[in-house]
Amino acid sequence: MIQIDYANSESIYIQIKENIKKLILSGGLKPDEMIPSVRSLASTLAINVNTVLRAYKELELEGYIYSVQGKGNFVSGNNNSLKEKSVEDFKEKLGKLVKEADYINITLEEFINMAKELYSDKEER
Repeated sequence: MIQIDYANSESIYIQIKENIKKLILSGGLKPDEMIPSVRSLASTLAINVNTVLRAYKELELEGYIYSVQGKGNFVSGNNNSLKEKSVEDFKEKLGKLVKEADYINITLEEFINMAKELYSDKEER
C-alpha cells in the first residue's frame, strides 16, 4: 500500500502523504474507506507515530481525509473536487517550471520533448 524510500531526500511524512493522495486520486482508496490507524501504519513502516500523525493532519487540512473520534481516519467523499484541486496545484507547479525553462532558454519544443521522455521513462517502470 504505502512505500517509503529511505534513500529519498524527501521527508518521510511527505512521502506518506503523497502515497495516500495518489491512492485516493487513482481510486485505490474509495470515499469513506477507512485508512490504517496512525499506530498501525507507524508500526508497519517502523517509524515514529508522530511522523504518520503529521502526514494525516496535513491530509485532513487539504481535504483528502477526515477523522471520526474513536473510529479512525477515512477517505473524504469528494474525490472530484480533490482531483480538480490537484490539477490546479499541478498547473501552478507547471507554470513555475515554464518560467524556469524560459530563464534558461529552453524552447517549447525542448520542454515538450523532455516531458515526453519523462512519460516514457515512467511507463517503462
